[in-house]
Amino acid sequence: MPSDLSDLLHPDLIAVGVSASNKKMLFQQLGALAVATLALDAGKVAGALADREKLGSTGFGGGVALPHARIEGLPRIVIMIARLAQPVEFQAVDDMPVDLVVAILSPVGAGADHLKALARVSNRLRDRGFVAKLRGAGSRDAIYALLTSDDTGNARDAA
Repeated sequence: MPSDLSDLLHPDLIAVGVSASNKKMLFQQLGALAVATLALDAGKVAGALADREKLGSTGFGGGVALPHARIEGLPRIVIMIARLAQPVEFQAVDDMPVDLVVAILSPVGAGADHLKALARVSNRLRDRGFVAKLRGAGSRDAIYALLTSDDTGNARDAA
């Protein structure tokens, strides 16, 4: 399976240096990010992410979170990326605060496709070297390039 996420990502859905002191504020920032590109209501996005988080933390470990929600009226599955200016407490599986967030928004009826997108993204984020590259990327364009590249041999090429 290709590891690039270009079918799920739009460059305008990437934010670097996001300031949020807690999850609620982070979800509000993600909602605001969704407004222009996806024509969604910011409050509905923030609320859906918060509601899902109440079921259990989406803190993935290693400073990464993978919040996800189903949104009424969304035509396709999309991901949004937020690299935080300062880590926030997320009740992650490893109790580490989170500084890298990859949010997945899916249409209400996405079902298995939502789960497949979640698996694709989480598989990519299990690679600690890749996550380090995302953290080190200097701009949203650099993050977009990393996420849309199908090159899994980057570590070898950098040697």
